Amino acid sequence: MKSGSVKTAIVWNYHLDGQGGGQQQSRHPAIHEDKPGFDWLHLRSDDPGAVDYMHELGLDPKMIEALSATETRPRMQLLEDGVLINLRGVNTNPGADPEDMVAVRIWFNSEIIISARKHERRLLSIEDVRQSIEQGKGPKTPAELVSAVVEKLANRIGDVVDMIDDELTSVETALEERKDNVRQIQQRLSVLRKQSAAIRRYLAPQREALAELYRSGLHLSEDDRHAIRYQTDRITHYVEDLDLARERALVLHGELQNNIAEQQNSRMYLLSIVATIFLPLSFLTGVFGMNVAGLPGMENPNAFNVVAIGMGIIALALLAFVWWKKWF
Repeated sequence: MKSGSVKTAIVWNYHLDGQGGGQQQSRHPAIHEDKPGFDWLHLRSDDPGAVDYMHELGLDPKMIEALSATETRPRMQLLEDGVLINLRGVNTNPGADPEDMVAVRIWFNSEIIISARKHERRLLSIEDVRQSIEQGKGPKTPAELVSAVVEKLANRIGDVVDMIDDELTSVETALEERKDNVRQIQQRLSVLRKQSAAIRRYLAPQREALAELYRSGLHLSEDDRHAIRYQTDRITHYVEDLDLARERALVLHGELQNNIAEQQNSRMYLLSIVATIFLPLSFLTGVFGMNVAGLPGMENPNAFNVVAIGMGIIALALLAFVWWKKWF
């Protein structure tokens, strides 16, 4: 294996001192048996050198396959002497769609934690944990690091869920006040429904994965288990919020369709009233517009005025009749 491939495969390699701080390591493999604390190895799972490097570390082939899988869904699995958990976080990278969720694979035991993500799929939640280590305020155990990652993921997921809720409220206001046109409202609702469905698709199994991690208790202290349980409850709450957002979007879509139908019916009704008034007038103009002999008034210079006044009277009479019937 070339050293260059190792450098591109490794995002960072920390040795944490167990007190909240840590330092990046340059040597490989990343396991330090003679130092207190634990190691955190973060890899690019789709890099050609990642699989070779994990083989060099002596990892089990099943673990290597799980950490380098192309597509994953959130799940928890007891693997070897540790825990494998696949998680998803919202994509908060510049220019990215939040619903394009980023996968992170984590395997840990009491001595080491190995995480992996794709090359161009940075997770700012992972970066937040790294910054806390640089500041000496990081996790003290692998399980605490996993709990911190889960918390950071949940924080950003919560921000997106709140954004969806606020946007739905804005759409409701626009629908009530008729601020935006129908096409704009339809586009906004379509985007919100897509975001809600895409995020919920991964949050539901992520909730189950965290619940399984809590129940297993492997390599988790009592405080870690409580922290995982709390984050599980948060994810459950977000799933419920997304379900509610989807229902609200459906209701708003139904109201929008009703408003469209109401507007169309109102316009058609108005056109029907106009047609009712002008139908007799059209009949008269058709009759008197025939180029045949024998039409009354052809020789009378006042015939046009008589016909025009008569048509005006008929129009007013029909208008009064419609008004009396309260048809509009």
